[in-house]
Amino acid sequence: MRIVRGRASDIEADRAVTDALREDAAETDEGVVRAWAPHRQVAFGRRDARADGYAHACRAADERDYPAYERDVGGRAVAYTGNTVAFVRLEPIEDVRQGLDARYDATLAAVRRGLEVVGVAAERGEPPDAFCPGCHSLSANGKLVGLAQRVSAGVAQVAGVVVVRDHGPIADVLTGVYDALGVPFDPDSVGSVARAGGDGDPTAVARAIESALVGDRDATVERLA
Repeated sequence: MRIVRGRASDIEADRAVTDALREDAAETDEGVVRAWAPHRQVAFGRRDARADGYAHACRAADERDYPAYERDVGGRAVAYTGNTVAFVRLEPIEDVRQGLDARYDATLAAVRRGLEVVGVAAERGEPPDAFCPGCHSLSANGKLVGLAQRVSAGVAQVAGVVVVRDHGPIADVLTGVYDALGVPFDPDSVGSVARAGGDGDPTAVARAIESALVGDRDATVERLA
C-alpha cells in the first residue's frame, strides 16, 4: 500500500492529485491512503450545485474568503479552513456491486480508532441539522467526521473529512451557505477534535487517521513535491 503525504500548490492541483491516485490504484492494483489538510475552501456536492440557491451559496462562501468549489463525491457542502483534515483510501476492486456497506463500516471503524489516538472517543451518528448530513458520520460534542464513497471501474474511493479545530469559523461560513441552499443547519452541531478535548494539531490527526486506515499492511511513504 502507498501512503501519500502533503498537498499541492493550489486547490485545483490538489484535487488533481487524488484523481491521479485513483487512476494509479486501478491500473497498478495497489491501494493508496492519503490524509492531509486541504486549502481553505467550501466544497459543494453535486446536489448543492443543482439547487436554486447555489449561486447565492457560492457568494456567501466567497464573501467569507472561502473559495467555492464543486466536488464529485459526497453530499452537502463542507468547509475546510486549512486546518481541517481530509482523508481518502483507494482500494482496487473487481466487482463494483459488492462491498459498499463493508467499506463504509471498515473505514468508520478505522477513523474512530485514529481519533482515539488523539484523545477523542467518537460515536457513530450525528446531531440533528448537522453539516453534510448522512448515515456515515462520527460525533463527539458535535459532528466531526463525515464519509462518502465513490465506486468506479477497478477502484473504490472512500473519502472523508475530520474537523480538527476552527469549529466556530466553520459554523459561521456554513450558516450562510446552508441558508442560501435552503438546508436546515444548526451551527452548534459542528464539532471538532479540539472541542472534544483532543489534540488540535492537524498533522497529528492526519498521521493518526493515516495509520488507522493502513492498519497492519505494509506501506511505503511518498511526499508530494
